[in-house]
Amino acid sequence: MPTYSYRCTECDTAFDIQQSFSEDALTECPSCGGKLRKLFNAVGVTFNGSGFYRTDSRSSSSGSGSSGSSSSGSSSSSSSSS
Repeated sequence: MPTYSYRCTECDTAFDIQQSFSEDALTECPSCGGKLRKLFNAVGVTFNGSGFYRTDSRSSSSGSGSSGSSSSGSSSSSSSSS
């Protein structure tokens, strides 16, 4: 069951609560009866293993990929100087 964070707009009380997906979001503060806002936080996701980064599977050709991006950068700078 997911955990949601709420904060009251009037008394600034913040709390977390576990709710199922089918339940409606809370709208009333349990402390003062004010209006609640759902807080959205960044979720820490880590992708481990091979294949998630550009340099993982092409250690020898990663240098040519870098030069390719720098050559496209130089061509764009040459076109801007023209």
